[in-house]
Amino acid sequence: MIARMVLCAGVFLLVPAPKDEQKSTEVDPPKRVEKSSETKTPNGDKRAGDGRKPEEGEKSKENDLLPIEANIVRFTNAERARYGLPALEIDQNLMKSARRHCSWMTRNRRLVHTSLPVAENIAMGQRDSRMAVRDWMNSSGHRANILNRGYRRIGVAAYRTLSGTIYWCQQFRR
Repeated sequence: MIARMVLCAGVFLLVPAPKDEQKSTEVDPPKRVEKSSETKTPNGDKRAGDGRKPEEGEKSKENDLLPIEANIVRFTNAERARYGLPALEIDQNLMKSARRHCSWMTRNRRLVHTSLPVAENIAMGQRDSRMAVRDWMNSSGHRANILNRGYRRIGVAAYRTLSGTIYWCQQFRR
């Protein structure tokens, strides 16, 4: 995925470049550092990684998810499958909302639920997406959101502070 850094509310975000900017003659996109599982933005903020080395030009489905976001969805849907529930579909509006809220929490170093009318799981401090989903499954309220039969759509995000703390967000809708 060819991406560019965009300043959004004081935080640099890694977003897919518009299709017209994605020409084969361009320089390869920046690669994640496998050892630290993170990407630094120009101002030093870090987009969280989850310890898995992304493939060259990797892209997750039609929504251009980062590997860590794809893994949050994958682990969440694996838990739902264990209980015979259908997989959640990625919702672009929920992705935008989860990214915006997670960015806000990271920037302000505050773990606070959104005021939007969505079901939400938030967390901070877990090292990777598997750990975040595991911790949510070990909490009755968070598990209820993940296993709610009425929810069909999901949006997710993960951001890392300069000190290394990762903030996580999942949002759900019918």
